[in-house]
Amino acid sequence: MPSSLLKALASVPAAISFVAGRPDPRRAPFASPRKATPPLLGCENVSLTALPTPFAQGKLDEHAFARFVDWQIESGRQGLVVGGAIGEGTALPLAERVRLIELAVEASAKRVPIIAVTGTNCTQESVELTRAAEEAGANAALLVAPYYNRPNQEGVYAHFCQIARSVELPLILEADPGRTGIDIHAETLERLAKIPNIVGIEEAEGGPFHVRPRSIEWRSDFLSLTGDDADCVDFRMAGGRGSISILANLVPAAWTALQRAMEERNWERAKFISERLRPLSSALRLETNPAPLKYALSLLHSWFNPEVRLPLTPITEDTAKAIREALARL
Repeated sequence: MPSSLLKALASVPAAISFVAGRPDPRRAPFASPRKATPPLLGCENVSLTALPTPFAQGKLDEHAFARFVDWQIESGRQGLVVGGAIGEGTALPLAERVRLIELAVEASAKRVPIIAVTGTNCTQESVELTRAAEEAGANAALLVAPYYNRPNQEGVYAHFCQIARSVELPLILEADPGRTGIDIHAETLERLAKIPNIVGIEEAEGGPFHVRPRSIEWRSDFLSLTGDDADCVDFRMAGGRGSISILANLVPAAWTALQRAMEERNWERAKFISERLRPLSSALRLETNPAPLKYALSLLHSWFNPEVRLPLTPITEDTAKAIREALARL
């Protein structure tokens, strides 16, 4: 365990305050984490793929999902994120979400880290799902800011504290105000970064103005990731540490080449690859993902069904045409 994490542990107040007879998660002590952070998450350039969840006649297509996990790994991907917005996690019952994590862990066979998306807008449910992910063998968990409830920043802090003290997994936070209606403010992130097993944040909207190294100057191992493929290069040039990609589902080799160019700080080549992929990225944004992504995958893999679950519906023909044209230009 990095010494910086142990030092952060020492700064966490050990006192417990009580609210309505219950421990206050903001003041409760944190156990020393015993789950090692995957080596990938300690790299200077972290490259993860946000996986979609295939369905067949309304049910989880376990065979197609395991096959897709294997294809991603064989294509050079460094780590996989399962059960997030791209994986239609909110449309999966708890049992299916846990099964999806189990399948990813089994199919990966420890070849790459599996990051399970376990955050919801219910703190207790998030705790239960994160514990289940830990038991299933996930290497880390990704936690979105609590949507719909839209708590104040103290509530955001308490929410993540409660989850962090319930598990030993490394945790990555996710700020996605476009989907959730709530952000994680810089001051809140600074406080959360003092929790030993909170190891980073994903800025789902990306862009150079969403990098937050200034908030964690004292903790050099803290990850700052983008979820925006189009601005991935700018994000890295501004000081970010990596990305959680949608495009990597479709063009894993090209995305790996882009990551390699950024790791070598060959920004000219990185921008060239990024611009080549921009039309496809734009086409995928014409409607809410993962519907466009699943359609594109169905064109590349006959065994990948483009089916989505309500409230998502199949994409329009105009969007389908734009995706076909973008793929043809690659």
